[in-house]
Amino acid sequence: MFDRLEDLVARLDELQLSLSDPSVISDQDKFRRLMKEQAELSPIVEKYLEYKNAKQTIEDSLMMLDEESDEELRELAKEELNDAKALVEKCENELKILLLPKDPNDDKNVIVEIRAGAGGDESALFAAEIYRMYVHYCEGRRWKIETMEVEEIGIGGMKSVSFMVTGNGAYSVLKYESGVHRVQRVPETESGGRIHTSTISVAVLPEAEEVDVQIDEKDIRIDVMRASGNGGQCVNTTDSAVRLTHYPSGIVVYSQTEKSQLQNKAKAFALLRAKLYDIEQQKAHDAEAELRKSQVGTGDRSEKIRTYNFPQGRVTDHRIGLTLYKLDKIMDGDIQEIIDACIAADQAAKLAKMNEEN
Repeated sequence: MFDRLEDLVARLDELQLSLSDPSVISDQDKFRRLMKEQAELSPIVEKYLEYKNAKQTIEDSLMMLDEESDEELRELAKEELNDAKALVEKCENELKILLLPKDPNDDKNVIVEIRAGAGGDESALFAAEIYRMYVHYCEGRRWKIETMEVEEIGIGGMKSVSFMVTGNGAYSVLKYESGVHRVQRVPETESGGRIHTSTISVAVLPEAEEVDVQIDEKDIRIDVMRASGNGGQCVNTTDSAVRLTHYPSGIVVYSQTEKSQLQNKAKAFALLRAKLYDIEQQKAHDAEAELRKSQVGTGDRSEKIRTYNFPQGRVTDHRIGLTLYKLDKIMDGDIQEIIDACIAADQAAKLAKMNEEN
């Protein structure tokens, strides 16, 4: 591990020299690529230098204890020694986490799909509430939200909704939301006051660039039509909606949220690329079953990951055994505590697996 860290220190020095080179500065693509690499390496190198300073403090304190006879100075050296040992242990643990293999999709924007499941209209109402929960969360992080496709029902629910989230590290955070979300409450449509259980599914797909997924034009059928449902005059009176059918996979995507047919076509292709990329990612995950077992929240989308119990005001994440009694705040977008706990559990599982292999 420490040989690798020394290599990273040297690499960061090289990057800093390159970034001051006029020829690199004038090449915007290369400059951005090197800046990104520098941003990734800096926290690792800073933590390693903190570790090395703490190790040096240990050596200095031990030397003082060997050579110093003054009792007051010896006590000071013992205190510094204990603090430095604790810091070394802390830095070692943090460096192990920083050096864990990084998901190549972590820096990508995401497309989130929410679909109503069991529970009829109540499920569609809950899907709309979860959509608003994510919108509030993303707005709190200053991430951009762009609706791509939505199928609404008349009472304010959503049978399905797809939206893109543009923001730094969006996938690294939101990937833990993939799975089945369950709600337990008395539906508005229930006259007898009985608690019902309904489900929705959430899929978080990393945005795929054209270089990630090659789509052959002959494999695609493009249909244009008049948009349906809610919308202004321009949306509902022109053939602006676009439907793509991908023959090899059978995937059909539809976009009608924009007034422009070109904009809807671009959104539909972005959604199709994300779905095809996700299929390839799932195949890779299936081929690495053991790795998948060590991860939290990036596995089977049929997995029930969370229950929202309204009568008791609690939310339980079943993957990590976390229960919080602040349902109102969570439904208003305050989900960071759950995500942080999922990240910590994921890191702990990967560290344990790495230690087993070593």
